[in-house]
Amino acid sequence: MTRNIVLWVIIGVVMLSLFNMFQPGSNTRSASVPFSDFVAQVESGDMREVTIEGNNLRGVTNNNIPIASYMPDNSNIVETLRQNNVRIVAQPDTSNSPGLFSLLLSWFPMLLFIGVWIFFMRQMQGGGKNGAMGFGKSRAKLLTEHHGRVTFDDVAGIDEAKAELEEVVQFLRDPSRFQRLGGKIPKGVLLVGPPGTGKTLLAKAIAGEAEVPFFTISGSDFVEMFVGVGASRVRDMFEQGKKNAPCIIFIDEIDAVGRHRGAGLGGGNDEREQTLNQMLVEMDGFEANEGVILIAATNRPDVLDPALLRPGRFDRQVVVPNPDVLGREKILKVHMRKVPLANDVEPRIIARGTPGFSGADLANLVNEAALQAARKNRRTVSMAEFEEAKDKVMMGAERRSMVMTDEEKKLTAYHEAGHAVVALHQPESDPIHKATIIPRGRALGMVMRLPEGDRVSMAKDKLYADLRVACGGRIAEEMIFGAEKVTTGASSDIRMVSDVARRMVTEWGLSDKLGFLAYSADEQEVFLGRSVSQQKNMSDATASAIDSEVRQIVDSAYSDAAKQLKKYASELENVAQALLEYETLSGDEIKILAEGGTIVRNDDADDVAESPRSKTRTGIPGSRKKSAGKPKGEPSGDHIV
Repeated sequence: MTRNIVLWVIIGVVMLSLFNMFQPGSNTRSASVPFSDFVAQVESGDMREVTIEGNNLRGVTNNNIPIASYMPDNSNIVETLRQNNVRIVAQPDTSNSPGLFSLLLSWFPMLLFIGVWIFFMRQMQGGGKNGAMGFGKSRAKLLTEHHGRVTFDDVAGIDEAKAELEEVVQFLRDPSRFQRLGGKIPKGVLLVGPPGTGKTLLAKAIAGEAEVPFFTISGSDFVEMFVGVGASRVRDMFEQGKKNAPCIIFIDEIDAVGRHRGAGLGGGNDEREQTLNQMLVEMDGFEANEGVILIAATNRPDVLDPALLRPGRFDRQVVVPNPDVLGREKILKVHMRKVPLANDVEPRIIARGTPGFSGADLANLVNEAALQAARKNRRTVSMAEFEEAKDKVMMGAERRSMVMTDEEKKLTAYHEAGHAVVALHQPESDPIHKATIIPRGRALGMVMRLPEGDRVSMAKDKLYADLRVACGGRIAEEMIFGAEKVTTGASSDIRMVSDVARRMVTEWGLSDKLGFLAYSADEQEVFLGRSVSQQKNMSDATASAIDSEVRQIVDSAYSDAAKQLKKYASELENVAQALLEYETLSGDEIKILAEGGTIVRNDDADDVAESPRSKTRTGIPGSRKKSAGKPKGEPSGDHIV
């Protein structure tokens, strides 16, 4: 900034100097004499030439000596010069004309006004791509191989989506193969999926594989303050596409401009709707856009306008879901290519322990593991760092600075032990992976259960098992400390139990009493900007029956869990005491404690650096005391503050 100001100051000084240098009369320096002496010089015949400029006289003698003088008004100097045969040169008076600096000073207010106007115009139209008047120019950026070429080899875990998009690549490479049978190139492909699943990465891979121009733009870049600007940018974007055909235009977050028209109070946003109308015409209007494929991405397909989704515009809708366990393993291997790994790293185990993770979550997990290893000055990233990173991503950093009294710590240990013991004796429950009483986030403790594989649906006996496990924490508090000493730590358990039981009755048809019917309570919807209450589709008697059935399901689960904890009270005591001692227990260690065994750990720091896994007395690998986590969507017993 300072360098630019100095440069402009230097340029201004140089221009001012040049202006003064080339001003009329700036090159001659004349000696000024009284008017009488000037006339005497003329009358003596010693003057060869005189220049009259207003009242200023500049003469040159026969000896080429310049002299100057100021003549009074009404003088007969011209007659005197003519009588003495002096050459006369007449020029206009420029002594009062403004210089460059004066000219700039007089124009400064107008120049300042123009500069402020341009500044505000640029701000209102978002900075402008092509100057202050470039409102209607498209902001699409052309990506080339210099920006980093991405291919399908860099995309993993979404094989079905890749297979559909590979056909688009083949069409761009060899369109005649499809056209000879009457096939037409798809005009639009809509990528739909949760955030972080790789929609943008897929679009880049298509461009990298097809080796065609790839324009990228965000949906929000179309909508501006002025009505009609977005439509102009859409036209300009497709014009660029036609000039570079065959090419791909990728619009990220298209729901910013493609929302349903006419929604909301007042009929919607005029600028957004005009932009959408122009996009609809460009995609499938009277003029064909041959060779231009529009790829868009969104995680809100439900808000898009139906005209945008019809065949002929977006011919294909490709779902990009969260990866399954095999997909997560492949994604981890892709991200692990850039990380030096230790010999004990097993991507399959990490994939199994991260259900519900998207591709972005897994990339973040690998990065966190690398950062953990760097903090410890390790040369490679081991399985221990991946476990710590997984816990941090799932639950947040450990709050070891949080001060807990011995009584609170003891209560948390028995609470989590209650969840763990009930889960051990539920065959339908997922296996326990870890239990911890180390605070993370808002949770004072956690029992983490990992499913054997990804679940598509939930069985009735599995739901009942989860309800019993969730009740175990509060029951353990009552058994050990009495009904008057129970805490608010079971709040998340209560919410989970209530929600699952009610959905079993009203949505999933899992109640023998209310049968195979769906019931919904009074709901609020927004219609034209106003809140509208839907009519209930159940009677008061049915609502009362639903409440009664939900209560019966919860009471039954609570009673079953209480019977199991009373029966296995010794196991509860063993697990709780071990949690107080070690803070974190693995699933295998909890099983050993429940069977009456003891666990032996070597907490020596050097030993931990060599082998991140501790050994139990029976040789079963356990986990260090710093790890705990919870898979996404998996209900478990959180002891919440």
